[in-house]
Amino acid sequence: MTKHRCAWVPPNDALYTAYHDEEWGIPVYNDRKLFEMLILEGAQAGLSWKTILQKREGYIQAFDHFDPQKIAAYDSEKIAELLNNPEIVRNRLKVNAAVSNAKVMLSIQANHPSFSDYLWQFVDGRPILNSWQRLEDIPTTTPESDAMSRDLKRRGFKFVGSTICYAFMQAVGMVNDHTTDCFCYSSTNINTPHKT
Repeated sequence: MTKHRCAWVPPNDALYTAYHDEEWGIPVYNDRKLFEMLILEGAQAGLSWKTILQKREGYIQAFDHFDPQKIAAYDSEKIAELLNNPEIVRNRLKVNAAVSNAKVMLSIQANHPSFSDYLWQFVDGRPILNSWQRLEDIPTTTPESDAMSRDLKRRGFKFVGSTICYAFMQAVGMVNDHTTDCFCYSSTNINTPHKT
């Protein structure tokens, strides 16, 4: 029997299918993983998510597995190297943003129990379970993503508009936006967090 998935997953697309089935919408509480997803969502701005998925392994290698301490220390030579790396999106603003965002993340970690605790406060620490029946019913921003975007920008984060923040919240399971006809839609799905 064929599994029914959210309408945004192209049929017979192994990359999208794996991302949808195994990752999208499952709660993430690991600081580095959350930072990775926030950087990747920002890198996606103006591009397709497929592009980012295809370059994801390249990003992981190029950005030292998204270690914020290493990224925060990148100098002009390292940035020039990144801008010549075809395995990532070679956009100077986005690369520079990743470096400055790493510095801000470290500041947030120093002033909160964790980066995870800071981010999850915008949904009161638990996933929002929605019940959308159609893809077109799903919003692109919410009051929660507005609040997250506003606060991240205030702290110095770049490429964190409300639309990017909401896509991030969907990806890391702060909201469960699988449509009700999707096999991933269930309260048990959102209670299986990614800790690593």
